Amino acid sequence: MEVFLMQLFNGISVSSILLLAALGLAITFGLMGVINMAHGEFIMTGAYTAYVVQNLFQAALPAGMLDWYCPAAIILSFLTAAVLGYVLERLVICRLYGRTVDSLLVTWGISLILQQAARSIFGSPNVGVKAPSFLEKSLRITGMLSLPYKRLFILVIAVVCLVGVYLLMYKTRQGRNIRAVMQNRDMAASLGVNTRRIDSMTFAIGSGLAGLAGCALTWIGAIGPTLGTNYIVDTFMTVVVGGAGSIVGSVFGAGFIGVGGTAFEFLTNASIGKVLIFLCVIILLQFRPKGIFAISSRAL
Repeated sequence: MEVFLMQLFNGISVSSILLLAALGLAITFGLMGVINMAHGEFIMTGAYTAYVVQNLFQAALPAGMLDWYCPAAIILSFLTAAVLGYVLERLVICRLYGRTVDSLLVTWGISLILQQAARSIFGSPNVGVKAPSFLEKSLRITGMLSLPYKRLFILVIAVVCLVGVYLLMYKTRQGRNIRAVMQNRDMAASLGVNTRRIDSMTFAIGSGLAGLAGCALTWIGAIGPTLGTNYIVDTFMTVVVGGAGSIVGSVFGAGFIGVGGTAFEFLTNASIGKVLIFLCVIILLQFRPKGIFAISSRAL
């Protein structure tokens, strides 16, 4: 039972990272209809930002104050990825609306360019980020069951971001405009909503959330130029299963992929577990092709 609970917690931890990466993608995919294969590189950008911030704090501050890099890394990872996403949307993505195949190919090419840029700047070998000292311990529940503070902290970050996105989408004028554009772009534009600005700002926020996911990943493993590639497929599956544009769907999809994949891997092995979770996704989409919590409107 203790081993099972530990695996369940690991699955929830994976789900929290997928949720961070999928929240922004769910909104932008539902808003613009663009298949952004470069979304994983925003995760990589956030991870390398945390690495750079750590090195700067190591060079500028005494060893006892190194833990202060953590809040700075969280904020700058979000901002760096958001700025990169904003620039990318204004220069490239805005020309791909309604061109699904073109968006797939172009953003895939952009992802390769960003990966090579990371290799040129940081090198091909993986690098590591040391977690703050207050995250190095574990919360011991029983003799064998202990929950690492790192993963608990990542879960807290995911919950805070989830609440923030909910408040943005349902409690602010900006969120109301985003939902209006998602449901009926032409009608929203005719009522005075600046759809171009909505697209740019929403894409930037979604990219920033992916950067946060990259920052969180630095505390549980090494990072490299292909970091985002390892998560982009699971992130897209999270969005497709939950339903594009749905916050509740993102939560469900992240839990389905994260916990389900971990459970299958625990019962079989890593390769068969991945196959089984793909099979479950295929079966589910046969009955709900738009996802479990698809947005319903006359425009969609």
